[in-house]
Formats: sequence, structure tokens, C-alpha cells
Amino acid sequence: MPRFTVHIRDEWLAVPCRDTTSTIGWLGQEALKRYIKNKPDNGGITSVKDTRFVVRRCQGLGLLDADDTIDDVLEDNDFVELAIEGDTMSPDFIPCEPGHLPVQYISLDGNSLTSTDLFNLGRGLYKIKLTPEAERKVVQSRELLDTIVKENKVVYGITTGFGKFARTVIPVSKLKELQENLVRSHSAGVGNPLSPERTRMLLALRINVLAKGHSGVSLETLHAMIQAFNASCLSFVPEKGTVGASGDLAPLSHLALGLMGEGKMWSPKSGWADAKYVLEAHGLKPITLKPKEGLALINGTQMITSLGAEAVERAQAIARQADIIAALTLEVLKGTTKAFDSDIHSLRPHPGQIEVARRFCSLLDSDHHPSQIAESHRFCDRVQDAYTMRCCPQVHGIATDTIAFVKNIINTEINSATDNPMVFAERGETISGGNFHGEYPAKALDFLAIAVHELASISERRIERLCNPALSELPAFLVTEGGLNSGFMIAHCTAAALVSENKVLCHPSSVDSLSTSAATEDHVSMGGWAARKALRVIEHVEQVLAIELLAACQGIEFLRPLRTTTPLEKVYDLVRSVVKPWIKDRFMSPDIEAVHRLIIDQKVWNVAKPYIDKYQSEYIPESRPVSPTAFSLESPASPRKRVRHESLFLLIFLYIQ
Repeated sequence: MPRFTVHIRDEWLAVPCRDTTSTIGWLGQEALKRYIKNKPDNGGITSVKDTRFVVRRCQGLGLLDADDTIDDVLEDNDFVELAIEGDTMSPDFIPCEPGHLPVQYISLDGNSLTSTDLFNLGRGLYKIKLTPEAERKVVQSRELLDTIVKENKVVYGITTGFGKFARTVIPVSKLKELQENLVRSHSAGVGNPLSPERTRMLLALRINVLAKGHSGVSLETLHAMIQAFNASCLSFVPEKGTVGASGDLAPLSHLALGLMGEGKMWSPKSGWADAKYVLEAHGLKPITLKPKEGLALINGTQMITSLGAEAVERAQAIARQADIIAALTLEVLKGTTKAFDSDIHSLRPHPGQIEVARRFCSLLDSDHHPSQIAESHRFCDRVQDAYTMRCCPQVHGIATDTIAFVKNIINTEINSATDNPMVFAERGETISGGNFHGEYPAKALDFLAIAVHELASISERRIERLCNPALSELPAFLVTEGGLNSGFMIAHCTAAALVSENKVLCHPSSVDSLSTSAATEDHVSMGGWAARKALRVIEHVEQVLAIELLAACQGIEFLRPLRTTTPLEKVYDLVRSVVKPWIKDRFMSPDIEAVHRLIIDQKVWNVAKPYIDKYQSEYIPESRPVSPTAFSLESPASPRKRVRHESLFLLIFLYIQ
């Protein structure tokens, strides 16, 4: 018999339907009957027939006509919401973009997943499967655990309690209950749920770690997790509650709880609903935990690491786009490119510093990309620029190097077994250790927040220079009829506010530790907060740079008809495709959000990258390593220096003649 799940206020109700030629109105009334039956006061409803309501799909959120027949508009196991007149529609749904599920797969083996792969899995670009070698290792480790249980050996987490109860031996008859109780009791997180994208990353990463074959989970359970991922059946995982040792216990417990068919789950088809209904709607069964499996599912650093993977991917994207945005600002402020000469940076050969200087040259070298703006002030009397422009390679460079360092830590953590005890099938034993401690990703993500914040700190100062007529030689706040119009006055204030907020968020969470679990877990990493605040810092940096990019493009308007270099003109055109020039005051937040979206989607980078790559392949010689952490550019002269030498020889020749 077909069945439909109806959400009314705070409850989900299963409504069977013998006759699918019945109407949506009938379905709503049947759901209301079940709803008031469960309420002592009938839910405040005096008459089902007189109650006015609307019904919508949970998938796509489309309203349904009360006179439509069920057979025409719904399928078996569909989810709908009923809103009673006077109530508001439930906020519990996350709209889903229409489209097809991915058909490409990433094969997981526990050893080769990258932060980029994980980020793309979170975005729903791929499904996942296991490699044959991973399946073999999982089976071997499970066989060892089954032997331990069969022989009644006392092993932590398999036949004993947990934490303070590690010395309490549990009877074989209660081992299944032990694992279920563990997941239920540890599902104690609070706060908003992780977004579907972040929950997908969390689930994919846990699957990858289990695929290493050192956790003792059964292949059956692992396949069930993969099926849930591929169907986008995602547990309700509160963002708060982990101290980052013994792993991310609370969030991972919530992740496992949904897979057990308990608590809430989300899918594109259902929105938020009871987990058992969501799984059933996708033809999936709740997992049944075997000995040690509860512990295997919840013990590890995957919450910290999955959020860290998103943080480092977004940080890398914003860092390289910051170079492009700063280069455009330098053009508008009529700065010099002398500070980016390769010989200067070869004397302080930090890789990031050299990379940023190269990028500036790629964008600003007027000998390769003629710039009318640069020509307009070629013979000015300015000797050097302010630090916010001149020192971009040094400031942006350390951010770039820190991101590379953190990415290495995160990629190692992604492919690490981090639960306890570890199962070594080849040795025939389990060993208790401390791989669950989150100090590595926690420290790295604190470093990341501090480094990336500096991109916003220096950007805000460049925004000040663009808006201040005493520094820019442009109209105050980049608008005509100042006074009548305020232009970018408060946009700069917003940038300053975000930078100030970041200063607080950059305080390291990993310097703190509070003893938990009756002093059994007496040192913790606080890595969950390190990851969450790193993401907040990075979002603020993106927003500040979006404001700078808007301001720089507005500055260009006052320099017309002069044009900047070709790659920077392409960046200008990109911005103008979503935001028109600022002629008089208007609602500014949508403009900032539109450019922020360009940055998140890396469109600023994508439009400039071909020019950067071409310039560097043609004009910058291959680098030769000097040490494992530094390199220099071995070149008798940079392209710009060669041009200067040739010009000098020409002047001498003409003078002699």
C-alpha cells in the first residue's frame, strides 16, 4: 500500500493511502486526524473539516493544489509538508537545487583522498565506492574482531565499557546493546546542524578512514554507509559539542545515529524527517551495530578535518585571488611595479613571496600587457608606494606558504586512521593508542586563520586608500556629488568591522584544554572550534576582498578612458557582468554579495589565470631549488630589467650619433 510522510508543525506522520485517486485535500485531512489524535488538546484544532491548510512538496518546495489527485502529483514514499492557516511554513527545510545525481565515482582506499576531492564530494559532484584492496583489508580486520569476541577476550571497546568504564567487562549477550548505547549517549551535541555539503564531507571522510581496514567495522556496515552517502541521506549533526579528543565524539555519534535509523536525517527528497523514514524512502535499511562498530563510527578527528578541508580549499582560492584584486588596486592608485622585481625576491627566497611577486608581474608588466594607466604616470616623482601595495609579496606570501603547510597537514589527516583501539589484522592484535587526538589539525587550523586574516587586514587598508581622496587622487568615497551621495563610505566601515571581528576569532582555540571523562581524557585539542572559526575568518576575508574589488573597479571608472592591462580589464569586465558602475547611491549589499559569489566560485581567478600562465611560461625562467624550503630565480635580469638595459644602450647610441 502506498504511504506518504506528512510534516505538520513539529511532527512527521505516516499516512497510508489505499486509493491514490484520492485528492491532496483528503491526504491533508487524514494527516490532521493523526496529528490531533497525538495531542492532548487536539493541537488547538477544533474541527478537521473546518481547518484551512496548504500542502507543499518537501523536494523543491512546490505548492500542491488540494483538488489534485495523489496519483498525479506524488509518488510512493514522497514527503510533503502541511501548513495550517495562521502558521508559518516550517524553516526545517534546506532547498535543494534541482538536477541529476552525480554519475562519476571516486574510489576510496583510505590512502589517496585529497582535500580537493573531499570538497568536491561535499558539493555532490561524485558518488563513492571502495577499491577491492580496501574491501579485502576491511574483511580481514573484521575477522580478527569476530575471533576476539568468540574467544571471550577482554579488549577495550570491544568487550569492555568506554573511558572511565574501560575496566568494566560486558557480557557477550549485551555487546550489541553496548555499541548502540554508546552512540545514543554520545549524541549530545547542540546548535544548528551542519549544512548538507559539510555533512556529506563528514560522512565521506569517515568512510575513507574506515576503508583503511584498521577500525574493525564490517564490510556490510561500510557498504550501508556508502549507500546512504550516494543517496544523500544525511544525519542531523549539530555543529557544537566536540572537544577534539577522544576524537569528535558528539558529532560523529549524531552521524552514526541517523544511519541507525534514529534521530533526524535530511535528503533532497525529504527535507528533514525522522531518519527511519528517510532511509526507507530511499530503499535503505538502518545499520545494525556489531561489536566495536559503534566505537569505530564515532572515534576520530573527521569533524575537525572535514571542516578543515573546506577551510584550506577556500583559503587557497581566496589567497590567489587576493593577488589579482590587490594588483587592480595598485593600478587604480597608480603604483609602481618596481617592488616586484625578481632580483629583490631572490634575496629573500620564501616560495610564497616569490610566487606572489611573479603573479603581480604577470598581471602588471606593461611591456607585455600595455597599460594606459601605467603610462599616464610613468614619469611621476613618486619614489615608492605604501606598504599595503609595496609589501604584498611579503604579506600575501606568508599566507600562501601557511596555506600550503596546513594543506599538507589536512591531507595527511584525511588519510589517517584516527580511532581507538587500532586493529592490526596482520599481527593478530588490537592496540590502544592516541591517534584520535585532534592537536594536529587543531593547531594547523589556528595557524590558517591567523595567516589568512592578514589578507583582509591589508585589504582593508587598501580600501581606505581607495576611498580617501588625500591618498587616491580620486573623488571621496569613489562617488560623484559627494555629500548628496555617500558612495563606499559604509562599505569601508563593513570591511573594518569584519577585520576587527577576525582579530578576536584568530585567538587560537588549541591553546585551551579542559579535562573530561573523569580525568581519563585529561588533555584535549578544542579542534572543532578551531575549524569552525577558521571558516568564519575565511568568509570574512572573502567579503572584505569583495569590497576591495568593487572599490577598485569603481576607481577605474574615474580613470576612463584610460585602460589597464588586458588581464585586469578582463577582471573588470567580469565584475561589471554582475554589478553596474556606481553613479549614485543605491542598495549596496546585493553588489557585495554578487562579487563575493564570484570569489567563492573562483571566477576572478579563472578569468586571469590564462594570462598569468602564459606570461610565466614565456617570461619567467625555470627556478632552481636552493634548499628544501626555498628557491631563487637564476636569471641575469628580469624581463623588465632587460628592457631597461636595452633602452639605456639605445639612448647612449643616439647621444653619440
